[in-house]
Amino acid sequence: MSQDDLILATAQEIAAAAAKTAMGYFRHNPKIELKADESPVTVADLHIEKDARAVLARVFPEHSILGEEFGAGDLSNSDLWVIDPIDGTRSFLAGHPLFGFLLAYLKDGENSLSVVGMPALNEVFLSRRGQGASLNGEPIKVSARTELSKAILFINEGEKIFAAEPEVHKRLVVSGQTRRFAYDCYPHALLAAGLVDVVVDYDLKPFDYLPLTGLVEEAGGLMTDWAGQPLGFASDGRVVSAATPELHQQMLHLLSARTTPQGRQQPA
Repeated sequence: MSQDDLILATAQEIAAAAAKTAMGYFRHNPKIELKADESPVTVADLHIEKDARAVLARVFPEHSILGEEFGAGDLSNSDLWVIDPIDGTRSFLAGHPLFGFLLAYLKDGENSLSVVGMPALNEVFLSRRGQGASLNGEPIKVSARTELSKAILFINEGEKIFAAEPEVHKRLVVSGQTRRFAYDCYPHALLAAGLVDVVVDYDLKPFDYLPLTGLVEEAGGLMTDWAGQPLGFASDGRVVSAATPELHQQMLHLLSARTTPQGRQQPA
């Protein structure tokens, strides 16, 4: 088995085990703890990441790992795995099925493989560098939408955007043809599948967005910070995904514009 095939097989093994574990706890009142930032963590989060790390330590002992619950190894390692065991723990705790499992393998700092699992929906999104993206084994690609006024726009973490960036929030809620408020990874996955055109997100960590970048980009889309810069370990957590370059540019303008005393918008 080639190294690339071993990486794929290992990622699929980890994702399948994560889905099984998550569904074993889902809607069964898992034990909850609060982290320092008062975000919840469950026994399911810990179980999934611990199991994933055990598999990686066995198969790729020389690789490093960045995980949400157990921290980071050597981020300069040319072989790095990124794990978010339950992306959307609050949804998971509420019995809401739109929580996900995120996994990425980065080679020399570039996303080589991404898995976005949606255990309660029985969906697995997968991308491999240069080989496109798929949903349950079927190829997917982003939409061809180019006009924001006709786009389906998802606004993630809307209350955080409202509190920290009220002028941006004001513009977002009157943009697009259809708007939905949401959270976590699934809107970005739907964008990769061509069902959503734009996603604006806020206050994300590297383990939230790094696995998603490969999926969105391999499906033909763009995923950057609000300034249009590539996402990396030092990004500020403000993220935008878009199906086309035209939509991406329109969103960057919207996110960076400021309002003049006369009420007109102009670039920041």
